[in-house]
Amino acid sequence: MSVESRLCADLHCHSTVSDGVLTPRALAERASLNGVTIWSLTDHDEISGQAEARDAARALGMHYLTGVEISVTWAARTVHIVGLGFDPDNAALEEGVRQTRSGRADRARRIGENFARLGIPGVFEGALTYAGNPELVSRTHFARFLVEAGHCPDIQSVFDRYLADDGIANEPMQWAKLESAVRWIREAGGRAVIAHPGRYRYTPIQFASLYDTFKELGGEAIEVVTGSHTPAQFIEFAAIARGYGFMASCGSDFHSPSESRHDLGSLPPLPADLTPVWKSLV
Repeated sequence: MSVESRLCADLHCHSTVSDGVLTPRALAERASLNGVTIWSLTDHDEISGQAEARDAARALGMHYLTGVEISVTWAARTVHIVGLGFDPDNAALEEGVRQTRSGRADRARRIGENFARLGIPGVFEGALTYAGNPELVSRTHFARFLVEAGHCPDIQSVFDRYLADDGIANEPMQWAKLESAVRWIREAGGRAVIAHPGRYRYTPIQFASLYDTFKELGGEAIEVVTGSHTPAQFIEFAAIARGYGFMASCGSDFHSPSESRHDLGSLPPLPADLTPVWKSLV
C-alpha cells in the first residue's frame, strides 16, 4: 500500500484568521480527532495562521502543508486559487496576499451601505463582531450576522438573496490576477490548485479557457473531492483532472461545525487513478 493511499487528506479549511469560527489550533485538533493525517489551513488571502497551524498539526502527528486561498478575478468573476506547500516566509507571496486583502474593509463598508439602503441598518457593524481579523471582513461574516439577527434562516439564503456575485447587496471586487496568484505560489515553492471549480458560473468554453490558461501559467491541480461539490461533481471533475493532466486535491472547505456541509476529514478519498497534489510533498 502506498503512502498516498494510507493518508486521509483535508487540504481546504478556514480559521478565525479569515472567516472560520475555530482557531488554527482548534481546527488541527478537530482534524486529528476526525482521522485526518495530512492537513492544510487555507485562510482567505492571509497566511498569518500558518505557524500556529503547523505547530499544532505536528504536535498531533499529522503531516502539514502550508496553505492559502487567494481571491482572483478572471473573466469578470471571482475564482479561488489554493496554494499548498509553499515557503510561508516568502516576501513576494506575503506582499501579494496583503495587497489582495487590502480592499476588503472598504468593500465591507460599501456592502453595509447597500444593506442600509435596503432598509437593514447596522449590518457592517454587526459583521465586524464576527470577524477575528478586521482586515478580512467577508461576506460570510455579514451572513452570520444576518442569520443571527433573524433576517434570513441560514447562510445560504443570505447569499441567494443578497450576497451572490450578482446579489442586490453585493459589491464587486477586483481581486488579484490569475497569473499573479499562480506566480506568487510557484515562486514560493508551492503548488497552485483551482479551488471548488464546480462553484463557478462559467460556460463550457470559458471553463476550457480557464483550465488551459491555468496550466500554461504553471497551475498544477484542481480540487476534485471538496465540500463544495456534489457526488456527481466528484466524478465530473475527476474526468477534468484526467483530461488536462492535473493533479487532484481534496478538502472539506470547513468553516464552522454548524454551517459547513462537511466536517474535516469526512469526505471520500480521491479516485485511485488520480495523482494527489500532495505527492512528493510529504
